[in-house]
Amino acid sequence: MLRTPLPWLGALLAGYLAIPIAAFVIRFARTPGGQLAAPGLGAALITSLITATIATVVVAVLGIPLAYVLAHARGKFAGAIGLVVQLPIALPPLISGILLLYIVGPYTWLGQRFNGELTDDATGIVLAQIFVAAPFLVVAARSAFAAADPALPGVAATLGYGPLARFLRVALPAAADALRAGLLLAWLRGFGEFGATVILAYHPYSLPVFTFVQFGSVGLAGTMLPTAAVLVSALVITGLAAWSPRRLWRSRTGALPQARAPQPVSSAALDFEVAAHQGSFRLRAAHRQLGRSRHLAILGPSGAGKSLTVRVIAGLHRPDSGHVRLGSRDLTALPPAARTIGYLPQDPCLLPHLSVWRQVTFGVGTDPAVAAHWIGLLGLSELVDRLPHELSGGQRRRVALARALAREPRLLLLDEPFTGLDTPVRNELRRELRALQRATGLTTVLVTHDPDEAALLADEILLITDGTVLQSG
Repeated sequence: MLRTPLPWLGALLAGYLAIPIAAFVIRFARTPGGQLAAPGLGAALITSLITATIATVVVAVLGIPLAYVLAHARGKFAGAIGLVVQLPIALPPLISGILLLYIVGPYTWLGQRFNGELTDDATGIVLAQIFVAAPFLVVAARSAFAAADPALPGVAATLGYGPLARFLRVALPAAADALRAGLLLAWLRGFGEFGATVILAYHPYSLPVFTFVQFGSVGLAGTMLPTAAVLVSALVITGLAAWSPRRLWRSRTGALPQARAPQPVSSAALDFEVAAHQGSFRLRAAHRQLGRSRHLAILGPSGAGKSLTVRVIAGLHRPDSGHVRLGSRDLTALPPAARTIGYLPQDPCLLPHLSVWRQVTFGVGTDPAVAAHWIGLLGLSELVDRLPHELSGGQRRRVALARALAREPRLLLLDEPFTGLDTPVRNELRRELRALQRATGLTTVLVTHDPDEAALLADEILLITDGTVLQSG
């Protein structure tokens, strides 16, 4: 690595950033204590700490939901909102303060309603900090939400979680590292804000304004203590943000509860006839299971509409018309959380922060005893405390299957569940799934492009291409 120029280039920037701080530390250590007086420093430091924290809380409460919406929104309006959110980063802080005066200044409509108390007050400092700091959190959070596995919310929906619960239980934990970084950047940006604060609230002094006043009245020597206070505060906050409890401590599951086999379910025929579209792609698919067959395979080439069909059955994609019925139960108008189905997308979609045991019991209403049954049956008993990154591909698929089955669904949807696995692992999981089909009354729908897999795991086959059913039987 040292033979490439990359470390040396990086070292140049690191040195440029570190040398001024080192020079200050040396100068500070050599300065006699009697020359370090800075009356009013404590009040300014407390003002900056409190206002930056309040501003960050406001930015978090408002900015994280905004970032989540922008990450999933499409269209010109969402693009315009995203541009406006980023604009304060490009503006000089002085201009940001001037812009805020047009809204909260003492002679504006809003300022007069508050008797001019929105400026030259700690409130003005908070308003300035929110304006300049919010983009740092929103940009970081939006990127994290957009980069998350898009199938995760759908899996959580089939596990019984509504939209708000999916945001709190799935999206936030998945983006936790980026959110922590964004909150740190927002706090540091607010804590160090000077230009907008000077315009909007010269009094009480924030720490940057106090330092500027000291420099103007006493010179460089008067900035020693304020600069030290800023550096120490920034180091402490940065250290706290870097500390993650889950990296230092991991809960242990302990003994599993007594396993209980799931309640027997009566086989239910799946009947659907749907028309749907995704972009310019059009799907028309229909099937009615006949006789005692309860295991359907949807077979076809890539891009045929197989996964879209399964997503419509799961309630994750709204059809343009048609119906989906399971036995006597009409699922068409039900949200995914109310359909009592198990769903395995092409990726296992495990939550990165949850152990195997917590993954399997993640579904709403999951009985731990039933979860213990499937963990034992699928050979996961020795893995209950492992995180997803500590599992092999086959083990992750087993965890996802156990999670879907632990809620005792009446319908199991499998969207190419063996994709990307080595042949021995794929064959082993096929045999396990076939044994599961024989041992339960579970209705299954398997998406595959492999005719041998369809023949092994299905009683009926639906052949589909270009969004149209060619044959079934």
